[in-house]
Amino acid sequence: MTTGTKRNVLGVLVDATDYARATEAVVAAAHDRRPLALTALAVHGVMTGVLDPAHNARLNSFDVVTPDGQPVRWALNLLHGAGLTDRVYGPELTLRVLARFADEGLPVYLYGSTEETLSRLIPALERRFPALKIAGVEPSKFRSLEPGEDAEIADRIKASGARLVLVGLGCPRQEVFAHAMRPLLDMPLMAVGAAFDYHAGLLRNPPPWMQRAGLEWFWRLGLEPKRLWRRYLILNPAYLARLAAQKTGVWKATPPPPATGRLATFDV
Repeated sequence: MTTGTKRNVLGVLVDATDYARATEAVVAAAHDRRPLALTALAVHGVMTGVLDPAHNARLNSFDVVTPDGQPVRWALNLLHGAGLTDRVYGPELTLRVLARFADEGLPVYLYGSTEETLSRLIPALERRFPALKIAGVEPSKFRSLEPGEDAEIADRIKASGARLVLVGLGCPRQEVFAHAMRPLLDMPLMAVGAAFDYHAGLLRNPPPWMQRAGLEWFWRLGLEPKRLWRRYLILNPAYLARLAAQKTGVWKATPPPPATGRLATFDV
């Protein structure tokens, strides 16, 4: 696990990094044939760790955790003087990584989401990156792991010749999957959140001014109010309250040690 850029945000270790360094970390791991787990966390992702210490420990075992949302970037600047001028947004990072993989002839494996989404995503990626090699595609099974199935999934991925796995299972299932599968694979895993839906054309990005202002949550709430209202209207104020408590020293926000144990089961 890389630690040089990791900073404590509410007890979750987030990297004070940028697109170039995050992209290079993934590409280097692919070339070196070594495992690496990366995720991009917005407020919701950070709060999943705050509210679940076991999951917090899993997040703290990730090699790279980028500040996906502007409020997470602001927290790094406020708490640690990181001086970050931009977030590292998961869907945008995905495109930058895929561009490098296409240029360098490195195959990728798509894991997660639905068959319908993947059927739209694959041609969209092939249009954007004509040289991209998609080694394999596997939709989510929307159930828990069966005994021995993690090794079978790893064997399929390795046999495909892939040098990267993009995991689109949604937060926090994708982070649990990446954490659990990391020891079984000699390649990077990227938990990419809603990137599959965005790049398949199923979700629309908010206007740039809303993204800069940290209002992407408001845009997504308007698109999916029934599914997301609890996430944003409850977790956002809780995040701000805990951020203030950490900044003022009222709350120490001590990060738990990185998780090392193997999970008996997780969602696939």
